[in-house]
Amino acid sequence: MSRIAGKLVLITGASSGIGAACARRFAAEGAGLVLWARRLERLEALAAELRARGVAVRVARVDVRDRAAVSAAAQALVDEGAVPDVLINNAGLAAGLTPLQEGDPDDWDRMIDTNVKGLLNVTRAILPHMLARNRGHVVNLGSTAGHTVYPKGNVYGATKFAVRALTEAINLDVVGSAIRVSSVDPGLVATEFSEVRFHGDRERAQAAYRGLRPLSGDDVADAIAYVVGVPEHVNVLDVVLLPTAQRNVYILDRKTDG
Repeated sequence: MSRIAGKLVLITGASSGIGAACARRFAAEGAGLVLWARRLERLEALAAELRARGVAVRVARVDVRDRAAVSAAAQALVDEGAVPDVLINNAGLAAGLTPLQEGDPDDWDRMIDTNVKGLLNVTRAILPHMLARNRGHVVNLGSTAGHTVYPKGNVYGATKFAVRALTEAINLDVVGSAIRVSSVDPGLVATEFSEVRFHGDRERAQAAYRGLRPLSGDDVADAIAYVVGVPEHVNVLDVVLLPTAQRNVYILDRKTDG
């Protein structure tokens, strides 16, 4: 019997990529789902797919940067008696890849507001209700960029270092409770991530993965399911997940075409 079965899992940024993969994986484990994202049409399509399999799914258009919207959506869950057992703080993005002195402040705001403030907004809205029940698990999506900086990844890396620090800090803040706090930190993952980073430049985005097999959203979802599915007395604080062709943020084994 899966330890995930019967739990209610809230996933932010669930309309695509790792978030959508987590929704499918946790549905397969027997969990109920709460899916939040900005793109409601995509959420509804994913929810219809999962409901056809008999999965209980709630969806809401929530931009994690909007603190009032996050609080309202969280309160709606509480009012329904649907406090999540698991919170997966997946919503995040990279915007731009330039030296700091050439950076776009609008890109900086998007990353900081989503990756850091968004995680704070959602966790602040949900965690007190987990603590009131003395059960729950917060899983943050970090990155290898939160362990090692790389050229032109300045502000994105700073946000992911912040996620790593927040994971460790929240873990300390809930001492004395049964709440678990974890981070899963992937390397190269083939999702919309690079296309968003390069502002829709698909050719440049695809080049990021050329010559190697990156992780998939499903690979990351598998790792998150493992972290959530270990016995309740076990807390996996951090997992660093890399494709075999990537040894760290710098060392990649790219095969030449042909």
